[in-house]
Amino acid sequence: MKAELKQMTRKQLDKLRADVETAIKALDAKDKKTALKAAQAAAKAHGFSLDELTTREQGEKPAPRARRAKSNADGRAKVAPKYRNPNNPEETWSGRGRAPGWMAAHIQAGGQKDDLAI
Repeated sequence: MKAELKQMTRKQLDKLRADVETAIKALDAKDKKTALKAAQAAAKAHGFSLDELTTREQGEKPAPRARRAKSNADGRAKVAPKYRNPNNPEETWSGRGRAPGWMAAHIQAGGQKDDLAI
């Protein structure tokens, strides 16, 4: 087959590629139909229609999606804060790296990290 491809012109190769893409799309459509029929049969075997299993009840909320961690400019994921400054709730610390001054002051005053845990 490789030898045959090397002898083909660009136009012939483009046509072959288009024919292959068309065949793949047709095969995908056929496979989807087969899968749909199998899913309908499985639902029917359990006493349901496929529509009953795939539609939500009114008022039912969709399952929550897992959230991705936001990342810093350098590609590392941001870490959720674990500690909060009691004097300024806007100041937080993830527990990684050097402790901020307010955490160091709290520990030096005899407090524990866990006292400031979120």
